Amino acid sequence: MSNNNLPSRRSLLAAGGMALTALTLGLSGCAQEDALAKQAKAGDNKNYVAGDGSVTEFAAADRKEAVQIKGALFSGAAVTPADFQGKVSVLNFWFAGCAPCRVEAPLLEELHQEFKDQGVQFFGVNLRDEKPTAEAFEKTFNLTYPSFDDKDGAVLLSVSGLVPPGAVPTTLVLDKQGRVASRVLGEIEKGTLKALITATVAE
Repeated sequence: MSNNNLPSRRSLLAAGGMALTALTLGLSGCAQEDALAKQAKAGDNKNYVAGDGSVTEFAAADRKEAVQIKGALFSGAAVTPADFQGKVSVLNFWFAGCAPCRVEAPLLEELHQEFKDQGVQFFGVNLRDEKPTAEAFEKTFNLTYPSFDDKDGAVLLSVSGLVPPGAVPTTLVLDKQGRVASRVLGEIEKGTLKALITATVAE
């Protein structure tokens, strides 16, 4: 084959690469286009890692032991592993400066309202904010479920291996035995999380 074909082949490869780049950029679009969201898309090291929304479900037979969560809520109330027995629980790891956390906060509150009469409890797990900052966030988004003050990382440590350090937001659904039934790494999609909660309630 002559070398005359090489430029056109290079052109095709370049065009294909550009198309792939465009597709990748399109898939990684954020619901909220602000500075933090742009940083996440750019992959800059801004002290948190934005997940891709990937969902992992754990069959009941494959679930590990109940997570041993101990911690204090911003209200001062203590929470122990016993509080996760007999109820489906949703844990959302967040902090106020995380753009995807702001996008999903109203959706989490909507699901909290939808499921609370079925005995499902929601907890936020705030990894770095002081109480006034966390409370301002909760007021802005009218969040009525409580959050752990987890600056010491105790709750995060209790789910080590399930929630990557710095992967915020991450959402876990715990079954009635306190075991992790499913996980969403990154910003939730409301319909997906609703289905995960519904399936766990039905067990």
